Amino acid sequence: MGKTVNYSQQGAVALIAMNRPDSLNGFTPELCEDLLAAFERADADDSVRVIVFTGEGRAFSTGADLKSNEGGRSIRGKLQFEYRPVLAAIGQTPKPVIAAVPGFAAGIGLSYVLQCDLVIMADDAFLLSPFATISLVPDGGANWQLVRQLGYHRAYQLAVEAERIPASRCVELGLANRAVPADELHEAAMAWAGELAERAPLALAATKKVMRAALDGDWASCFDLEADLQGQLRDTDDSREGVQAFFEKRQPRFKGK
Repeated sequence: MGKTVNYSQQGAVALIAMNRPDSLNGFTPELCEDLLAAFERADADDSVRVIVFTGEGRAFSTGADLKSNEGGRSIRGKLQFEYRPVLAAIGQTPKPVIAAVPGFAAGIGLSYVLQCDLVIMADDAFLLSPFATISLVPDGGANWQLVRQLGYHRAYQLAVEAERIPASRCVELGLANRAVPADELHEAAMAWAGELAERAPLALAATKKVMRAALDGDWASCFDLEADLQGQLRDTDDSREGVQAFFEKRQPRFKGK
């Protein structure tokens, strides 16, 4: 996937790892391009059911690589044409994306973590929105994510005070699902992904679709989408398999059909 991203697969789990450890996985145009290719590959591969997204080395990401200005784009251009396509790919793939956070995720790195469907952090890791310290605004959709997850007052305080949020607090606030010992992060993330990969992929995809729609929609539109998706799912082989397995008191074998 290019030299800035490592891509591997274990069973039905794809592992996408940013590979710029010397720069703490600072984002460059090349990294964004390689990440987009990696997520497109995982999305198109029917053998992949769950994606784990992480960073090699001591951190998930320090954010934008301020020493790099490859391509000469303005900051607005970088946001729209480098960061946004990858963020959109994470949200649009029907497959669950688990962010596994070593060390810390700061700046645009924070935005990438919040865009994922699930988050597991090393117990010594933290999240940070440092923009106010350099007279900038949180970006990459971070304002939208933080206000919805924390409420306005807590999100605003976090942003303007550039507060480091440790993993345990992230779990309390709902910014992360789990915190595990740092030396167990990779194994725990892959094990969690493996468990999810055994669940009904059509149901996981439909739940992701309707819950993301619910962030912007009203109760009625959400209800209607649930009804439509439920009607589609009820007529699938996986649904019939799930019901049959329930009555036979065995584990279902889902095929995504």
